This record gives sequence, C-alpha cells and structure tokens, in this order.
Amino acid sequence: MTNPALAPNPVQRLLSLDVARGITIAFMIMVNNNGGSGSWWFMNHAEWNGLTPTDLVFPTFVFVMGVSVVYALEARLARGAARATLAWHTVQRAVVLFLLGILVNGFPYFELAHLRIYGVLQRIAVCYLVVSLFYLWNKRASTKIVALVVLLVGYWILMRWVPVPGAGVPGRDIPFLDKDLNLVAWLDRHLMPGHLYEDWTHNLRDPEGLLSDLPAVGTALLGVLTGLWLRGQRTVTSKALGLAVGAVACLATGYFWSIWFPLNKKLWTSSYVLVAAGYSLVVLALAFWAVEKMGWRKGWTWPWIVFGSNAIVAYMFSELILGAVGLIPIGPGAKHSDGLNHLFRGLFTCIPNPGWQAFAYSASFTAICIVPVWILYRKRIFVKV
Repeated sequence: MTNPALAPNPVQRLLSLDVARGITIAFMIMVNNNGGSGSWWFMNHAEWNGLTPTDLVFPTFVFVMGVSVVYALEARLARGAARATLAWHTVQRAVVLFLLGILVNGFPYFELAHLRIYGVLQRIAVCYLVVSLFYLWNKRASTKIVALVVLLVGYWILMRWVPVPGAGVPGRDIPFLDKDLNLVAWLDRHLMPGHLYEDWTHNLRDPEGLLSDLPAVGTALLGVLTGLWLRGQRTVTSKALGLAVGAVACLATGYFWSIWFPLNKKLWTSSYVLVAAGYSLVVLALAFWAVEKMGWRKGWTWPWIVFGSNAIVAYMFSELILGAVGLIPIGPGAKHSDGLNHLFRGLFTCIPNPGWQAFAYSASFTAICIVPVWILYRKRIFVKV
C-alpha cells in the first residue's frame, strides 16, 4: 500500500513556492527603486564582475518560474488538458509576456528609434517558452540535466574560445569578459543597433542580450529539476534536505568555476547560474521547511503570498506607476512632471543617514505596490498572462 505522505499531489499548490516568489518580487521592486546614489551597496548591482544580493533577484525569479512550470503543467494535465493545447497556451503566454516587456521599456513616450527590445520580461518569456515546451515534450530529469550541462559548458566555450570578430580571442588578444569586447555585446550591437540598454547612444551592450539567454534557460532548467524533486514520492523532511544539499552543490561548483569563468550577472555567466541557483535553493529550502514542515502558514506569509499570487502585475505596476504619474502636468504650461517622485523622496529628507533614507524610500514604494495586488488577492483574481 502506498504511503499517503509520500504520494505526490499534482493539483495542490505549493504554498512555500508562492512565499518564495513573493519575497523575490518584493525585493526586485525594492532594488529597482533603491532610492538613488545613497543606497547601500547590497541594494545595487555589481558594476561588472562580482556579485551583490541585488544580482540574485532576477535569477531567483527565473528559477522559481522553472519550479512553477512543473506544478502548473502537471495540474492542468491532471485535469485532462491535452499537451498540444498546453503547448499552444505556452506560446501565447510567452508572446504576451514579451510584448508586456516592450510596453514597460517604451512607456510612456515610446521612442521607436531607440526602443529597447530586450528586457526582464522578455528574458522570462524566452525561458518560460523553452522549458515549458521542453517539459511537455519530455518529463525526464535526465534530459534536463544533459541540456543544462550543454548550455552551461557550451556558453563557456563560446565566451572563452570563440574569437570576437575584429578583436580576437578572449584571454589572448583581448581581456577575458571585457565590458565591450565580448561575444554577447558584439552580437547585440549587430542585431539591435541603437536599441540596447546600456549607453544606447554609443550602442555598447545589453544585460539581457540574446546570446546570454542560453545560460538563463539553464537557470530555469535548474528550477524545473527542483520542481521534479519536490513532486517526487518523498517525505517533507527528505525534500527539504534535498534542497539544502542541492544548494551546497550549486554554490560549491559555481564558486569553484568562477575561478576561470567569473561571476557576472550582465553576461549571465555559467558560474553565476550555479551560484545564483544555490542561493535560490537556500531561500526555497527555508520557505519550504517553515511552511510545509513546521506549518508556519499564517501572519508572516501574508505579504509574500499576496505579492507572489500576482507577481507580474506587481512588477508591471512598479515599472509603470512613476511614468504614468509623470504624465500629469504640474504647474502652468507644464506637459509632464516628475513632481510626485520628488515629493515622495522629499518625505525622507529628515533621515540624516543616506542609506536609511534611500531604504525608507525603497520600502515605502514597495508597500505602495502591494496595494493593487492586495485588491486582486481579496477578490480572488489571479492574472495569468
């Protein structure tokens, strides 16, 4: 007879996953609105090589998305949905996500001559599309592991030994992982001239470039593998320990690999994939242990569940609200204004420490962003793009 405690449930939501997703999106909103130059170092991205806590936010969201893919697809398959139907819905959702990303990039003025095509939501769309279709085609963990190794090792080979046209071989003719002379930046400059995020006037680079989508898919695949582990016929304690072991393995391997392939969020290096996944597993393991094992489901989980239930809505609201308010004319003859943003920042000028002043702004802005998703949550509306 099967032990009910070991049986997977393909329909039931994993509350700890919602908590992890909510923590991630809340921190993403905070660091994207970190209060400016006075903010603490860990509220800012590393300038190039290296790692700060802020650099872990985006890959954690992609990782959690990979875990969610397993649960979401299995739930719909259990209700009788055909794989072909799910594949078509996956393509539709990916397209909508990609277009929402372009909307965020262009809002509110939509300067088409320099409209950025790459972006956060666009990368999520690409990763979601690839891993979802891959999972629908084949559910075995072994195929995901092979694909992960191919992507991470292949990306290392491309970045380390493939010559950058017009510059030479990295590590021999040019510095390895040079800011401007690397294969990712070279490809993006030729594919999207004038439409890149960093210094588009000089057409230098983009942190969500095309080639670095390869290792980003690897981040999502690590999430899929984690989802497969959590859905297995194991006890809650065994699953939590497995997450912890996976975290240690990813962190050790990633940091060791970084000796030769440095951690770099803007290039999404293979070592960065593993280290970021390790920290993502730490967050998920702690949430899983607290919620699923210890039963701590009330009180402290509320804001994270609210954020996690409509994470894309929360992100879109945080990205569009200041631009929308800026369209409101303030003063005679004004066409637009950033007055509300300046007013909001001005509320915290009484705080003498610049770090705490910036943090107060960041936390307050994030608190405002929970309002629309809280309204949706109360009405039991969950937006699925």
